[in-house]
Amino acid sequence: MIKNFLKDLFLITKIRNRFIPSVQISQRQLYHYYQGLKQKGELPPISETGFRVFSQFEEDGKLLFIYSIIGMDPKTFVEIGADDGVNSNSANLYFNFGWYGLFIDGNENAIKRGRKFFSKYPHSWFYKPTFVCSKVLRENVNQLIEKAGFKGEVGLLSIDIDGNDYWVWDAITVIEPRVVIIETHNEFGLRDIVVPYDANYFYPGKHPVYHGASPVAMNNLAKKKGYRLVGANDLGSNFIFVKNGLGDAELPEVSVESLLKHPSVTEGYKKFEEIKDWEYLEVK
Repeated sequence: MIKNFLKDLFLITKIRNRFIPSVQISQRQLYHYYQGLKQKGELPPISETGFRVFSQFEEDGKLLFIYSIIGMDPKTFVEIGADDGVNSNSANLYFNFGWYGLFIDGNENAIKRGRKFFSKYPHSWFYKPTFVCSKVLRENVNQLIEKAGFKGEVGLLSIDIDGNDYWVWDAITVIEPRVVIIETHNEFGLRDIVVPYDANYFYPGKHPVYHGASPVAMNNLAKKKGYRLVGANDLGSNFIFVKNGLGDAELPEVSVESLLKHPSVTEGYKKFEEIKDWEYLEVK
């Protein structure tokens, strides 16, 4: 009983530490510091700016860096495959910079957990994000977003649904995100391949690696939609794209190859050997 109590106390303390004033103050200071470096032409590479407050990896820091360059308006997000929205790419922007947005996930328990968390922290009167419980398909994604009240330009679109990520982003037309974070399958290496669309897919499917799109294929889709690749998390699994025309000089395009340097990427290539002869598409 004591062990469980201490575990619960640790988790509560860890959560509350995210909301202490110094966390918000230091991030806002960093935001303005980057803006000053922008004026001097002395910005660091995005690869050196990552840190984690709420995000699964170090996306919080890289997003802060990007928005210090391109500006934060509009402060709206759409996160698809958000689970409970807590360890998400949008939560830090929500809690520490006053953003508002939409979390969509197909797990009803996760949605309930998210609504409870965001009602409790940091204050019960804090303006709440919108939660939608639904499986997201290319056939319904625009309807889900628009019905929730989001249309036109948004600050951030994040997609991580362990499946049809590529096809869902390809289908989205109702919003125009300034920045997109989306999961890619670096196990596919530099092949230009996409797993065929399957509306009935549920992870892990026939094989835990057989879904989604390669980094090259996702980058090609981004270019088609008017975005350039500017970075990724250190593991090279979550690619970050910025709309062309926003911070072009300060956030230059980087190559897919430059983001696949982590030792785990090479290990991931071995998993592809098991499914290398399965069906794939090359989408032009």
